[in-house]
Amino acid sequence: MNVRIPGSAANLGPGFDTLAVALCIYTEVSVVASETFSLETLGQGAEFGELPDEHLGVQVAREVLGTDKFKMRVSSDIPPSRGLGSSAALALGAAVAAGAKDPLEIATRYEGHLENVGASMFGGLITACASSRGPVIRRLPLDDDISFVVVVPEFQLSTRRAREVLPARVPLSDVQDNLGRMGVLIAGLGRHQDFDPVCVQDTIHQPYRQELYPESKELIDGLMELGALGATWSGAGPSIIAICQVDRAGQVARESESLVAGLGIRASILSLPADRCGLVQTDSQVTR
Repeated sequence: MNVRIPGSAANLGPGFDTLAVALCIYTEVSVVASETFSLETLGQGAEFGELPDEHLGVQVAREVLGTDKFKMRVSSDIPPSRGLGSSAALALGAAVAAGAKDPLEIATRYEGHLENVGASMFGGLITACASSRGPVIRRLPLDDDISFVVVVPEFQLSTRRAREVLPARVPLSDVQDNLGRMGVLIAGLGRHQDFDPVCVQDTIHQPYRQELYPESKELIDGLMELGALGATWSGAGPSIIAICQVDRAGQVARESESLVAGLGIRASILSLPADRCGLVQTDSQVTR
């Protein structure tokens, strides 16, 4: 089977491990039965391991199929270890392409972030949580007049490293502040006229992760000065995502080149609408 899976941006400020939006940047995965095992990778994705036993997609497909008699091809445009859901897209794509009965369960077990997996599966804006009955994922309204600009630094930041700087406990007042802002954020993403810049502020993860990317605060402030509705870390970073009205996204993307250069950051700037379809089966094997 051949599938195409969108990347995703999680957290979106206060929605720590809870909110994610699918973006129009993709990984494609093909798994077909074969007498001998083979793996071909194209584009992004070196962090998933050059050796088959180290490759995330191979590990997932091998568990689903119960054998290594298959050929896998992976073609990805999602930059790895940048907070754009590359590993969630790969794990989910491998599970579906291999024919898993419950691809959400296996992809989340391997990758660890239900919100990223859910956004890649269903597209659009989603919220997710675990329960004794399994994953609970719900799509949320997303205004058609909202798009995204992502500043993707050249350096990588692993989720593991980004987790290490987080405290084991946070003040109750910080949790309360985040919950309030998350509600406002959901309202603003559903109707851009209701968007308030305060809703992307966060007290749970971004202040602690800023030491890993000191320029991030100036970059966030600069993107909002350029006309973004709001700007925040994408997932665990280091990518920064600007939430924009559709007719402003192109200008924000263009003008952010000077902003990035002025801060001495080497980065790619991507203008990415929301993907509203999620994972889709494709007709042919992955080509590039």
